[in-house]
Amino acid sequence: MTTTEIDYEAEYNNRARVPEHPAIFERWRAAAQAFREEMAAQGRAELGLAYGRTPRQTIDLFLTGRDAGTVGKLAVFVHGGYWRSLEPETFSHVARGLLAHGISVAVAGYDLCPQVQVGSIIGEIRQACAHLWRRFEQRMFVYGHSAGGHLAACALATDWKALGMPADAVPAACAISGVFDLVPLIGISMNQDLRLDLAEARRVSPEPRDHRGLGQGRRRDALRGSAGQSFHRARPARRSAQRDGEATRGARGANAALIDRNSASKCGRRDLLEETQSHARFPSPAKGRGDASMRLQQRRTTSSMKVTVSSMPLLLC
Repeated sequence: MTTTEIDYEAEYNNRARVPEHPAIFERWRAAAQAFREEMAAQGRAELGLAYGRTPRQTIDLFLTGRDAGTVGKLAVFVHGGYWRSLEPETFSHVARGLLAHGISVAVAGYDLCPQVQVGSIIGEIRQACAHLWRRFEQRMFVYGHSAGGHLAACALATDWKALGMPADAVPAACAISGVFDLVPLIGISMNQDLRLDLAEARRVSPEPRDHRGLGQGRRRDALRGSAGQSFHRARPARRSAQRDGEATRGARGANAALIDRNSASKCGRRDLLEETQSHARFPSPAKGRGDASMRLQQRRTTSSMKVTVSSMPLLLC
């Protein structure tokens, strides 16, 4: 199957594949509200913290304890929705898994397209991370799904030193069903809201088509769903990964995975936080290698502790 045979309009319309998605979203919202109420009653929630000037530029912070002065380990969750929909209040309960392991979680909001463009949203997530750094001076693990996975990858690739922060302010990231190459979105209806041209799509892609990586010295995993034609498109990426010395294997649920043989990742469940809070420093972004367009680089961890990030099907964007 060639690239020209792929129906990108259908491949990127995930909601059409799950007609019951409105009911799923409502279940998420109900669970998230109950979680917020539970955490607020315990004095462990700071909701609607402004990091910018617009109503959506807020952070919901869920703490491991009642002391708001310290957070211990810190993770930042970024929601999906193809940069056009959803809100952080739908995903509050994603924090529960990491909180159980002593990791505070900040759920970040951002403005949506078409009111802003993707490049501006990347800047907002950087602004949210900078806000958290100024308050806690704590390195952050950033994770998210779909558009949030894209934004997590962009956070990992950011030159934080240029923004007055440590170069390794975000040394680790996990992108769940992320979108790393935005060029295919130019020709589909979604682009009426995204307003991408070729130059801008390449600029905001953390894995652009010139194959520039996110940085040497970082491990990379990519896990993706197998539905539709895009599953076949991943085969050249898997072959390229093997040429680059990476192991490939199938993941539970008929998912295809590109797994660095040195990575500690196990089908999306692994603690990426131990190294995040250490004092090790990482090289600045530099040219990567290989042509696996779906690959995301991430920092290798050495801990054997497993953390369930979320049990929700975070693919409905």
